Amino acid sequence: MSIDREGVRAPYLQLADILRTRIQTGEIPTGRKLPSQMELEQEFDLSRNTIKKALDVLKAEDLIETAPGRGLFVKNSKAE
Repeated sequence: MSIDREGVRAPYLQLADILRTRIQTGEIPTGRKLPSQMELEQEFDLSRNTIKKALDVLKAEDLIETAPGRGLFVKNSKAE
């Protein structure tokens, strides 16, 4: 998946959609660390601010959590 820079939807929302799909399909399993902000910047050619906004969306949705000094991880679903 890639970011549609000509699209109507903001790039940070597109990135949040891509990461959400990766989490929901198990491509990034529960308990696993997400790619670093730098890795996401390189993969999607987006600014650090755009990456942060996308990650903030996923935090607000309670899909990911910060482990201080370790990074961002996929949270366990409430159904598990």
